[in-house]
Amino acid sequence: MLAKKIKAVIFDVGGVLQIKKQNRDEGIKGVHKEVAEKFNISLDHYFDAVDDVYAKSIEGKLQEREVLKRLALNFKISQKKLIKVYKEVYTKNFNLNKELLDYAEKIKKQKIKIAILSDMWHLSKDTLIIKKFYKVFNPLIISCDVGMRKPNKEIYKLILRKLHTNPEETIFIDDREWNIKSAKEIGIKTILFEDNKKTMNLLEKLLK
Repeated sequence: MLAKKIKAVIFDVGGVLQIKKQNRDEGIKGVHKEVAEKFNISLDHYFDAVDDVYAKSIEGKLQEREVLKRLALNFKISQKKLIKVYKEVYTKNFNLNKELLDYAEKIKKQKIKIAILSDMWHLSKDTLIIKKFYKVFNPLIISCDVGMRKPNKEIYKLILRKLHTNPEETIFIDDREWNIKSAKEIGIKTILFEDNKKTMNLLEKLLK
């Protein structure tokens, strides 16, 4: 039986299209640590204040206005300052992966659909989902917008419906093994992101 031709490639954002800057603490943990320092509170106090709101925001169970309202109250600061601090820290910790973005645009010119599937809470989405992503990728499925997150299989099924592709015609790139595993279980071809060179080499083979 002939292999199905690849029609779409789905990219994660945090850790893939936006990568942790060198010499920063590990990923999102580093963001939370730096925010806690800026608010002059312990990391334990920070997580006590943010934990429930953070989880519900990622899963789309809270609207952005409610997220901002609750966190501003918990941290005893203005919503304006809250947004400013998170934006500064996310910007400080992550770099746009321009090489991979350029590659995505290249394969788009070859009539391959390119999309984004990412777990984000409202305060990371506003910084890490840049305007150019909306011009280049279609669709963009962000967990806080759709009310579910990876590795829930329903979110992969949702993006497949938006793409109008079958699982075996689709590649998903993520830096988390548990997200890869769930996608693979429904038949999507997967790449565990480690670096650009390996990822682009694997894509070249799968797209032939």
